[in-house]
Amino acid sequence: MSRNRDVAMFLLLAVLWGFSFPAISIGLESLPPLLFAAARYDIAALLLLAAAVVRVDNWRPTARNDLAAVAGGGVFLIAGNGLLFLGQQTVPSGVAAILQGLVPVITALWAIPLLGERLSGLGTAGAAIGFLGVGLIVQPDPGNLLAGDTAPRLLIVGQACSVALGGVLIQRAGPTLEQLPLVGWSMLVGGLVLHAVSFGAGEVPSADLVGPVSVGALLYLGVFATAIAFMIYFAILEEHGAFEAALIGYLVPIVATIAGVVLLDESIGALTVAGFVLVAAGFGLLKRRAIADAVGFSTGVGSP
Repeated sequence: MSRNRDVAMFLLLAVLWGFSFPAISIGLESLPPLLFAAARYDIAALLLLAAAVVRVDNWRPTARNDLAAVAGGGVFLIAGNGLLFLGQQTVPSGVAAILQGLVPVITALWAIPLLGERLSGLGTAGAAIGFLGVGLIVQPDPGNLLAGDTAPRLLIVGQACSVALGGVLIQRAGPTLEQLPLVGWSMLVGGLVLHAVSFGAGEVPSADLVGPVSVGALLYLGVFATAIAFMIYFAILEEHGAFEAALIGYLVPIVATIAGVVLLDESIGALTVAGFVLVAAGFGLLKRRAIADAVGFSTGVGSP
């Protein structure tokens, strides 16, 4: 791929994922959160699995490691996003997107017990700085953690923890199934889990509230922000590797914040911006060796 095409794909993916957060906020005005999340992944799973049938020879997970990866990805990486939909009922879309910057930081922490990785002193400092940033974003009231938007913001932190765990569990399973069917099957499993929880919670969509706007938000999320976006992500991942692909996560909140301000008249406070900067700085410390390799410098030996 040419450099211009690479940049275009990178920016397109950031836009598709960035606009997903205001789309969630719009859809939540009329759709129950867990059922909304389930329907998003239903649509994406059908499209990705259809593409897998056409493009991949062995698209069915049969080996034990593939089944373990699909289960871990479906329950934690996909179904865990139900917490995002619950939190975004009151949390601005830009803030929700900013909290996603915590995923790489938490991923590094999950990798310690599950993958046997280690953190150096600087890596530990990076994780601490990242969580300090989350504190500025969540702004909890020590006397009442359920006051204001604290609880919904903590739900989104929980979603980031679940997504990070799902990614590590997939890596631990060591699947041999190609990424396209792996993600498609994971989304199918995650959607079924969300449907079960939604049913248990008694969620029922109201026919008089479901209109063109909410259906449009659902189709955008399922088709563009999930199915198409993941196919673009696969192409970037294959061409450039996990590090450059992860950097998209730090452009997405900027797109989401601008979209939220323009489309939903949201506002983002200075403390939230400062928190995002600290989360990004924590990621920089955790991944300093990958950054150094990317720009052609050496950091010497040692764990990240």
